Amino acid sequence: MAKPKYDGVIQAVRYDDQGQVLWVRAFLRRGPIWSDHILLDRNDLIDKLNSGMQLMTGERIPYSGSTFKTFKPVKIIKVNSHEILIAGDVQGDTDCLEGVPLI
Repeated sequence: MAKPKYDGVIQAVRYDDQGQVLWVRAFLRRGPIWSDHILLDRNDLIDKLNSGMQLMTGERIPYSGSTFKTFKPVKIIKVNSHEILIAGDVQGDTDCLEGVPLI
């Protein structure tokens, strides 16, 4: 099986009242295996992206082990000196992980 081109999959997100990510539920690749789902707060998520990790939005395929259906890459953009987390080609001034279910 080929190694995936990403290091983690974001499965669900929680936003605060201002539209910023509070935390996400994600799976992270640990060599040839994947972690159980973990919770990452906004700062941990930004640190992982800044360190070079490639994170995608997506979901785990039931009964298929560590197989994921991925959608869009997550990236950081800077707007007016603060960082915004986006997935896809979203425009705006708040975080938006398009297609990721709310928790």
